[in-house]
Amino acid sequence: MKSKIVIWFLILIFVNSCKKEEISTSGIVTINNETGFGQTYYVYGFLFSEAKLVTTLNKPDPDITVESDGTYLYFQATTLQNSFNKAGDYNDAAGAKEAFDKLTAVTVQQWVALAERIAANQIWIIRTEAEYYAKIRIISTVNEFRDGHDYAECTFEWVYQPDGSLTFPGK
Repeated sequence: MKSKIVIWFLILIFVNSCKKEEISTSGIVTINNETGFGQTYYVYGFLFSEAKLVTTLNKPDPDITVESDGTYLYFQATTLQNSFNKAGDYNDAAGAKEAFDKLTAVTVQQWVALAERIAANQIWIIRTEAEYYAKIRIISTVNEFRDGHDYAECTFEWVYQPDGSLTFPGK
């Protein structure tokens, strides 16, 4: 009887240890350009493959960070390739949300180095360093002078495509 209990206990441990933690492939996130100083300067950005905020000191680096030039906001990629394509500008949040939800397949003619002049109700396609893709819908931005520097903040909805294709699930 004891051996059966031990066997069942070992089976339960094995089954529970085999469960893989699912990483989200969509959500809403806010990033900003607040700096941190330890031994090295850093900012937080967003890493789509892990669905979380990470610092520019992390390995892997964030896929995107947000900055301000004092007038406009822009996204930067931590890769050495052109990584952004604007998929559209919309007049209001409802129109942008509808277009974002219906955007299931993308053909990109040209990638650019920076996502310049980002603003609410835009849709962007992001190419990561690993050649995976995400679509994002800009929900809101903050661009102001704060604490002695140009402060940038962006809230966006995102969908990540971890299979390397330019197709996204529709709603």
